[in-house]
Amino acid sequence: MQIKKGDTVVVISGKDKGKTGTVLKAIPKKNKVVVEGVNIQTKHAKATRTSASEIKHIEGPIDASNVMFYDTKAKTGTRLGVKFENGKKVRVSKKTGAVVD
Repeated sequence: MQIKKGDTVVVISGKDKGKTGTVLKAIPKKNKVVVEGVNIQTKHAKATRTSASEIKHIEGPIDASNVMFYDTKAKTGTRLGVKFENGKKVRVSKKTGAVVD
């Protein structure tokens, strides 16, 4: 999985297709990511002694194959490749060839 926490991504399929957002959490074992403002789910919280009942709207995880890295130079989604620079592995945009990390 080449998408990391803090990356800006664009959704390429599903009900939120076309939306962009920042990755809040990456779950590599399940190949899923949580993106800000995408896949909003409604959670009902029961009332307790200390807090009142409420309806929360939180982001749910979506499959990493449904998002694409958003390249700010190309202003569009792009695939990522891997290249070695100074003995370190870095991510590279396939469209512009610019180093992402």
